[in-house]
Amino acid sequence: MSYLNNLRCSECQKSYDPHTVQTFCDDCQAPLLAEYDLESARRELDRDSYRSRPRGMWRWHELLPVYEEKDHVSLGEGDTPLLRADRLGASHGLANLFVKDESLNPTGSFKARGLSAAISKAKELGIRKVIIPTAGNAGGAMAAYAARSGIEACIFMPKDTPFANMEESRIAGAKVILIDGLISEAAGMAGVKAREEGWYDVSTFKEPYRTEGKKIMGYELAEQLNWKLPDVIVYPTGGGTGLVGMWKAFAEMEAMGWLEDTKRPRMVAVQAAGCAPVIKAFQEGAVFCDYWVNAHTIASGLRVPKSFADQIILRDLKDSHGTAVAVSDEEILEAQADLAAKEGIFAAPEGAATLAALIHLVQSGWINPDEQIILFNTGTGLKYIKTP
Repeated sequence: MSYLNNLRCSECQKSYDPHTVQTFCDDCQAPLLAEYDLESARRELDRDSYRSRPRGMWRWHELLPVYEEKDHVSLGEGDTPLLRADRLGASHGLANLFVKDESLNPTGSFKARGLSAAISKAKELGIRKVIIPTAGNAGGAMAAYAARSGIEACIFMPKDTPFANMEESRIAGAKVILIDGLISEAAGMAGVKAREEGWYDVSTFKEPYRTEGKKIMGYELAEQLNWKLPDVIVYPTGGGTGLVGMWKAFAEMEAMGWLEDTKRPRMVAVQAAGCAPVIKAFQEGAVFCDYWVNAHTIASGLRVPKSFADQIILRDLKDSHGTAVAVSDEEILEAQADLAAKEGIFAAPEGAATLAALIHLVQSGWINPDEQIILFNTGTGLKYIKTP
């Protein structure tokens, strides 16, 4: 079962029915977010009972948007480890540094969470074909979950997407269309095809449910820390579903009375210097991001010139008293090597970017050495290895 009540526009607050196919707000073109009956959940759910359930994201099914268990499409995503990074922390004067390692998810990245939720809801609603633009990992995840559910999949991706992402999408039976340009151009082409041919577009924030899968990272983190939240979360931000999802999860847990301390973490959005629309907007105090021209970075998941949910991302950063940091590709590569050498974690460039940003935050004094800090490694570096 699910406590899902309705969907609500993140800007104008218009309500939408989750029992029918929805995309984004038809009045103001803003993302829709899922709302749950948290009063009933507070009375009826026991947070500690979740520890005795079979492991995986769907043990939190009451707080996910799919009503029937038969419609859960899972490959074992979720419950990734929270690893102490003592050697790495010591080298930067930090006593409580951790890495939440999302590379252990199916298809090697955190994208598995969001696509598990989105494809499960698509199955429940009777959707038979789905389409997505991708910088890499989201496409591979969608292809895998679509294959498992028997849903047809089509993926638009830039020609310079990591080869591993292309192959994992193709081998799962998805139709892969390579394009000249960035994910923004891929999104435009996917949108046209969706409208003309009746595909359901599961682009970031163009449907309401990928955020729900990603938010479970927040529930897991709270549980792993005995229902207390960390001081700082450093998160790589492209489309922003993970950051928005976790901030949403913290609000839900507080409403249900699950948190031992209602103090929430300061959220840090990390982007590459060659594509940093969130950082620019945050520093300028803007409420939305400008389109980033000539976006370029080795971290393909961060090469998002403008997120559809830019207003929510910026609002959540402000509400958390957080910040936004841009790092160079050179810093990303150095951090990637350091993370592997000191902790044995071969992070994707996007994940390594969080360590590069952390160094800036320590040097500037924004972080206290005794604070509890969580870096998110969102995927495996193995996908980015180029054939010699």
